[in-house]
Amino acid sequence: MLKAQIGKIVVIAIVLLIIGVAVGYFILKPVTTPTPTVAKKVEVAVLFDVGGRGDLSFNDMAWLGAERASKELGVEVSFLTPKSLADMKPLLEQLSKSKKYDLLVLVGFLWTTPLNETADKFPDQKFALIDATTGIVRPNEVDILFREQECASLIGVIASGMAYELGGNTIAALAGMDIPPLWKFHIGYLFGAKYFEAKTGKKVNFLWVYTGTFTDPATGKQYTMQLLEQGAKGVYGLAGATHLGTFEAVKAWETERGEKVSAIGQDASQEWIDPYHIPLSGAKRVDVAVYTAIEMVVKGTWKEGIITLGLKEGGVGIWDLDGVRWFAEQAAEAGRLAEGLTPDKAVEIVKGLREKYIKSYVWDLVNELKKMIVEGKIAFKTPMTHDEYVKIIEELKKGNLDAALAKGSVS
Repeated sequence: MLKAQIGKIVVIAIVLLIIGVAVGYFILKPVTTPTPTVAKKVEVAVLFDVGGRGDLSFNDMAWLGAERASKELGVEVSFLTPKSLADMKPLLEQLSKSKKYDLLVLVGFLWTTPLNETADKFPDQKFALIDATTGIVRPNEVDILFREQECASLIGVIASGMAYELGGNTIAALAGMDIPPLWKFHIGYLFGAKYFEAKTGKKVNFLWVYTGTFTDPATGKQYTMQLLEQGAKGVYGLAGATHLGTFEAVKAWETERGEKVSAIGQDASQEWIDPYHIPLSGAKRVDVAVYTAIEMVVKGTWKEGIITLGLKEGGVGIWDLDGVRWFAEQAAEAGRLAEGLTPDKAVEIVKGLREKYIKSYVWDLVNELKKMIVEGKIAFKTPMTHDEYVKIIEELKKGNLDAALAKGSVS
């Protein structure tokens, strides 16, 4: 009996000893904290066209989008400007060889050929081409385009309403070259005019002219004067630097003839150039395109091929007064605002013009049309050939609005 009790005591002692040793090991064992893995920041290079920063248009908007990505997505961004057209391909190859950047963002159609000659040599380098396409689908390339018809259709409605407030019923557009992006603007702008006509019963005369150039303000002024002679009350500028001549023409028309006419800007907010005669601008949001491309890399949602941005994505639209102010501020910093004009004053003048010449029923039509587009109830066709483009325009002129639509109906 005694031996059994002694045996039990020995077993218990051994068990307690083992437990004590184990507890002591875990208590006394040095605690090692795993070294945290520091995620590498995504690095992006934005390559402007040869104009660089300060153009108050595409390049400045690209900068804005990249700066937003830097703040919101935590990426490191570098900005580079080629010295000339000839420098574009060597610069692109140099950056690709460096393997430093997770994404190279190329701003504008001038990068199309350099990219086509470079992308296949560097399959591990991602490229984003903004507002242009190489026409080739590559795993390492995304081309971000815009659905210009959506923006232009809203402008068409507004221009038509303004024409009546200015004492006429004719609207016009001064376009650059006869190329696919302008086909889409033409379709959208005419659609908006015919939509206004169908909804209000007010006849709208429509004028459209191609100047054949994006770089000649003198030609733009000459053509605009001809459009005004034909009764245009508003002229939509779709010709890059050429339509700067449009802005000169509408101002000269009022000065010389005492008759108020207006111009409409496009892409960047251009109201600051002459807020007394430019009440609004269509928006092509290059900043949104740049941010979208960077976001795909950061979030691992990369998608090669063509992406289009429209009203739903905030890629196109009409610049609000905050946008007008931002561009006026950039112009002021660059010393390009007219003497005696401040950003606040520019916004005040534009706001007054909009209130005077764009009536509430017009905004109602704009919002109605915008809602249908954003909700996907209607979608515009994108013509693949010049013949298809011409046929759509011919049908629109007859009042057949559905001819411009790939989806839905407004009949």
